[in-house]
Parts: sequence; structure tokens; C-alpha cells
Amino acid sequence: MKLTAAVAGASGYAGGEVLRLLAGHPGLHATTLSAHSNAGENVGAIQPHLRSYAGETFADTTAENLAGHDVVFLALPHGKSGALADEIAALSPDTLLVDCGADHRLHSEDAWAAFYGGPFNKPWTYGVPELLVGGAKQREALRSTKRIAAPGCNASTVSLALAPGVASGLIDPGDIVATLAVGPSGAGKALRTNLLAAEILGSASPYAVGGTHRHIPEIEQALSETSEHAPRVRLSFTPVLVPMSRGILATCTAPVREGVSEDDLRAAWDLAYGEEDFVQVLPPGQFPATGSTVGANTLLLSVTLDKRAGRVVVVAALDNLAKGTAGAAIQSTNIALGLPEGAGLTTNGVAP
Repeated sequence: MKLTAAVAGASGYAGGEVLRLLAGHPGLHATTLSAHSNAGENVGAIQPHLRSYAGETFADTTAENLAGHDVVFLALPHGKSGALADEIAALSPDTLLVDCGADHRLHSEDAWAAFYGGPFNKPWTYGVPELLVGGAKQREALRSTKRIAAPGCNASTVSLALAPGVASGLIDPGDIVATLAVGPSGAGKALRTNLLAAEILGSASPYAVGGTHRHIPEIEQALSETSEHAPRVRLSFTPVLVPMSRGILATCTAPVREGVSEDDLRAAWDLAYGEEDFVQVLPPGQFPATGSTVGANTLLLSVTLDKRAGRVVVVAALDNLAKGTAGAAIQSTNIALGLPEGAGLTTNGVAP
């Protein structure tokens, strides 16, 4: 018998992607789909690509409607998950709660106040199974948790791209530069002028320039925890909005320690990810493209040494809605529930 799942915010992009992946999951069945402004409406009218849910109706996003399931996925804007999660937990203490928003990611109350604002919530277990943490992988912490904080899509991309170099001591994390080409779906469905097709098509534009993007403290937190002796992480992070509905292409660079070769770098990344299904290091001379990851729970990486600049260059590509958000949430859920880690997920993208 399948375990039951509820998805709060199922009318949005992240919630819709959770539903898409659950539709093919052998061990989880979404029985309650909730929304806010779309409550009472037909799922097929709002998420027309989700044909297997077309006849369902969105329920109100209340603790009473969400409690009683084996798993609840909270795909809500930041600031909306914390209080609701507390209400669900009071009604249904054994339910696994998975927050796809930001409310439970950060450990520092000061960082939350500086980048988000509003009430601070207790951090939950970070939902990036492949991330190096103190000489182990984050999946070990996920095996025994009832509370999962799925990652920010930009944050997991940069963190996974550079974690092997920080953990091994081969790079200097005090001078990290990351520039990301990102699709607008990462901003959600809210109507904004800068996300209109007329503004995006045929153009590329930076945003959150000058260290203001909300995923910065999340990246610094993740990289600082790769090793007990990891030095201070300092990150210059610039996202650029580009005309693709899905995807992140991150170019991440950092100085290498004296005497470090490209073979040393590749050995560290291969050691970290060589046995991972969903994080894959490409052979020398091959570089990732976002189109290769559409619909897949796959992060593709290339690792190169810029000898002239003395910096490692890691290029990473993923689907921000799949591996970046919903896929990471379901992968982490599988681990927490003792299901096969890859259940309901694929490494194969959609092309062309």
C-alpha cells in the first residue's frame, strides 16, 4: 500500500513539480492538493499538464486538511510555512514535513533577519543528500529525520559545485565567485513586470546584484559545514535572468591552493560524486547544458583548472524545479521514509 502525501501550494510551479514527480512514484500517493487563491478550483484548469490530477479540486491550505498524511510537502512562499508547520505537527506529530520554501533552511537568526525578515523558525534537516558535511554525506542525517528543509535551487547548485574543493582543502573558499544564468520559473507564478515574456525574450538581465540574493547565506552555511576546519566562506554571487522557462547554469570559480593540478581537482570531485546517481561529473572537455537536465533529478558538473588565473572553474547545470527543488525534496523524503532513494525520480532529461 502506498503512503499518503499532501501538497500545500500545489497550484504553483514548485508544488506542481512535486505533483508531477509523485504521479510516477511507486510508494507515495498524493491524496490532498491544496492552494490559497485557487482553492475550490479544478486542478486541470490551473495545472493542465498534470493530466492524472485533472479531475481533482484544490482544497484550502489549512492544517486540518493537511494533517493525517504520511508526508506533507509545503510548497509555499517564504514566511508562510513556519506557523502552518507548527499547526500540522500539533495535529499530526508523526507526519513527515518537507518544506520546499526557505523558512527552515538557515541556522543563523541574524542571517534570516538580514536576507528575509519576519519570524525566525528552527532549522530543519537540510535536504541535499549528496552534500559533503563534516566528512560524511548529508543523506546520513536525513535517514532519521521527521523535518526536511528542501534547498534553494541556486544554493544547492553552487554548494554541490564547490563542496568537494572546500572539503578537500584544494580551493580557497574566501574568494568564491558564482555567476548563474537562471530561468524565471524559480521566482514562482506571481505576476511581476520583469518576468513578463515581453521583458525576458531576447534579453538577459542581472538581478539581486551586490550580495543581496537570499540564497547567499544558505550557500555560505552549506560550504562552511563541509569540514570542521573549513575556513570562512566569502561569496560574490550574481544571478542573471535568461529566456528559458527552466534551468540554472552556474559558473563557479575559486582560487586553488599552490601546487594543485587539474588531476588533483578532478580526483576530489570524482571521489565525492563518483558513486552518486544524481550528481555526475562529466569527462574532461565536456561541459553541461541546462537542456540536458530538463525534467531530470540530475546535476551535471564540469571541473577545469584555469592555470593562468590559478582558479578552479566548475560549471554546473540542473533543472531548478526538478533537482533544484521538487526532486531534492522527494529524494530526501525517500531517504527519510526508508524507500529507495531514487523512487519516482529519473536521471534522464527531455530533449530536444
